[in-house]
Amino acid sequence: MSGHAGEPIDPRAERQAGPERVAKALARAGVASRREVERMIAAGRVTLNGEVLATPAVKVGPGDVLAVDGRPVAAAEPERLWRYHKPVGLVTTHRDPKGRPTVFERLPKHLPRVISVGRLDLNSEGLLLLTNSGALARRMELPSSGLVRRYRARVRGAVSQADLARLSEGITVDGVRYGPIRASLDEAGGAGVNRWVSLSLSEGKNREVRKVLAALGLSVSRLIRVGYGPHNLGDLKPGEVAEVRGAEADGAAKARVGWAKAKPRAKRARLKTARGSQAGRPPATPSSPPPPKAAARPRRSSRARRPGPRPGDDRAPRG
Repeated sequence: MSGHAGEPIDPRAERQAGPERVAKALARAGVASRREVERMIAAGRVTLNGEVLATPAVKVGPGDVLAVDGRPVAAAEPERLWRYHKPVGLVTTHRDPKGRPTVFERLPKHLPRVISVGRLDLNSEGLLLLTNSGALARRMELPSSGLVRRYRARVRGAVSQADLARLSEGITVDGVRYGPIRASLDEAGGAGVNRWVSLSLSEGKNREVRKVLAALGLSVSRLIRVGYGPHNLGDLKPGEVAEVRGAEADGAAKARVGWAKAKPRAKRARLKTARGSQAGRPPATPSSPPPPKAAARPRRSSRARRPGPRPGDDRAPRG
């Protein structure tokens, strides 16, 4: 168990939105993943208010006390985020059935229990974001967050900028549809069969970059993720970890509310322009100034009117 004993979980401080399932509560407190918590419950290791739980389908409410192996579970920590330079040769998983070295086995011991925001495969390297919050990880992974993943790929094969430009419309590979990808040849990447390509995408499907480039007849010999949303690899060396603070933390906060909310507003603006609004019309051609308007005739006061019939009135005046 990687959780820490301390004050019992106080749902009034940690869950203002209401009760939550016990597996989620223990996962947020850093005890273990939800699946591991379910196994702990099945083994009779988790208690709620002193009673052994037999199922994870239980909600924790205000005043409840959770414990694992008889030790009260500390309240969940605030959301935190780290940048990690993943080296080649590590699997992004907590446990690998094949016995290969994992990212989490190589992390510094002072870190709390963390999970990754997305993954990088065995032969990929570069920026991997780590967090102590599963909710934050899911929000940042969703395409609706608007967070762009940026890569540099060393490729072998004949390629032109026109070939890469086709990816901006999306591409289907082996029945899988991949969204728009911005790709460009690096000017300083040489002119031979080995070139560097920069790519930006927002979906992050399994091995997306390698599969899309393979569809263009290119083999990838090196793949580096250099950015994820507002976070950059920077000068981190392989294996180094740095916590996100200050301005970068503000960028993470934007990811929590979702950057994609501004997109529909821009779409409506384009529709308004297309329908012929003043903003969409070309400026008028300069012409001669219009003639001055005639001076308005002064209004006559009703008191100045003379008594008697009005023009066209054939009625006799009143006596």
